[in-house]
Amino acid sequence: MIGKLKGFITQARRVLLVASKPDKSDYRQSVKITGLGMAIIGALGFIIFLAVQLIGGL
Repeated sequence: MIGKLKGFITQARRVLLVASKPDKSDYRQSVKITGLGMAIIGALGFIIFLAVQLIGGL
C-alpha cells in the first residue's frame, strides 16, 4: 500500500515538473475546439428532438 502511494507521488511529481502553463494561442485553440464540440452536440440533440417530435406527432 505504501509502495503504491510512493510510486503515485513520484509519477505525479514528474508530470508536474514537465507540465507548463499554456500560452494564449494554445488556450484560444482549446476554447475554439471545446466550443465547436459543444455546438455540434447541441445541434445533434436539437435535430434528434425535432425528429422525435415530428415522428411522434404523426
